[in-house]
Amino acid sequence: MKKGEVGFTLIELLVVIAIIGILAAVAVPFYQGYMLKAKLTEVVNTMSTVKSAVSSYHHDSEGSWPNCTTIDDVRNSLGIGLASISRISDISIVNGAIIVTVDNIGLLVDGKILSLTPIDPGDGSIRWTWGWSLDFPVHLRPKS
Repeated sequence: MKKGEVGFTLIELLVVIAIIGILAAVAVPFYQGYMLKAKLTEVVNTMSTVKSAVSSYHHDSEGSWPNCTTIDDVRNSLGIGLASISRISDISIVNGAIIVTVDNIGLLVDGKILSLTPIDPGDGSIRWTWGWSLDFPVHLRPKS
């Protein structure tokens, strides 16, 4: 460069743009994965709320489980407000097991099933185990 000239050369600008492009190519898939996990966490938290209501029903009714086949049944029987949950297309409770169809999250998990099944050891406590459809991605399955 001559004295008095300031600025960057075309090569320097192209190198910077290439570096930014590489960083973006790596960052976008990670961001999308984290967004998917965050949306799925909303479903897991909703199931935890329903789990608490089912546990209370079980204890209050002296050992019987609620049976609800639709979202409206869950709302009316257990008093849970699920109207604002847009990530669940269907929910049912059969013999205490909470079965949810996931929706509006992403192609990897839309239409897939998540379930929470109660195990009553007979000592007044309830242990819950997660279940999922066979094609549910392993890296997105809830931790027990």
